[in-house]
Amino acid sequence: MGLADGKVVSAAVVGRDATTDLALLRVEASGLATPEWRSPEGIRTGHVAVALSRPGNAVRAQLGIISAAAPSWRTPAGGELAAYLQPDVEPSWGFSGGLLADVSGKAIGMNTSGIVRRTPLAIPSPTLERVVRMLLTQGRVPRGYLGIAAYPVRLPKAAREQLGQSRGLIVIGVDPNSPAEQAGLVLGDVLTAIEGTAVRHHGDVAARLGPEMVGKAVTLRIIRAGTVQDLRVTIRERAGAA
Repeated sequence: MGLADGKVVSAAVVGRDATTDLALLRVEASGLATPEWRSPEGIRTGHVAVALSRPGNAVRAQLGIISAAAPSWRTPAGGELAAYLQPDVEPSWGFSGGLLADVSGKAIGMNTSGIVRRTPLAIPSPTLERVVRMLLTQGRVPRGYLGIAAYPVRLPKAAREQLGQSRGLIVIGVDPNSPAEQAGLVLGDVLTAIEGTAVRHHGDVAARLGPEMVGKAVTLRIIRAGTVQDLRVTIRERAGAA
C-alpha cells in the first residue's frame, strides 16, 4: 500500500463489504494524516466538489459539482448508503478509494465507481463509519437471505383494496433448503409484505434483509390462490456476505 510520503508498506485485509464497495485495510504505520469529514446533510445538487485519485505516483484532482444529491439510498447489491451523492467527474483508474472534498477541503465521502457501472458516487461518512465498525468487529457485514427469485406484478383489484397497495412480487424461483422453502413459499405466491412493511420491488426486499434481521423470525404476507396468508420464516445470513 502506498503512503503519502512515497513509502510502500504491507497491508492486511480486515474485511470487505461488496454491497458498498468497501474494504478495510490494516497497516503497520504511524503519524498518518486523517481527513476532516463533513456530514452529508446540507450537501445539495450544484455544490462544488473536488475528486481526488491516485492513478500513479502523484495525486490527481478533478473539479466538478455534485450533479445529484438525495437522502439514503440502497445499492443494487443491497447495501445502504446514508446519502446518494453523485459528482460530475469522470471516473479513472485509481478513482475508487479516493476522497471527494468540498471547497473548504473537508471530505464529503469516498469515491467509488464499483457500485453502479460507469457512475461515480461518493460513499458518505456515516456509511463509512458504520461499515468500518462492523468490519472491525465481525470482519464482514452480514446480509439477510430469503432465497427467492421474484418479479413485480400488479395485484388484482380485490387484493389492492384489501392490502392498500397496487403491486407485489410474484415468486418465480425458490432456492433449495432456503428459508423461503422451509417456510413453505412456492412458485406463484405473491409476496406483498415483510414484517408488516409492504414490498413492491426487489429493492424493498433487500431493504428488509439488513444485518439486524439475520437469525430473526419474521412474518411474510403473501397471496396464494387469491387468498391473503401469513407465513413465518427465519432469515439466515447470505453466504459470501463479506
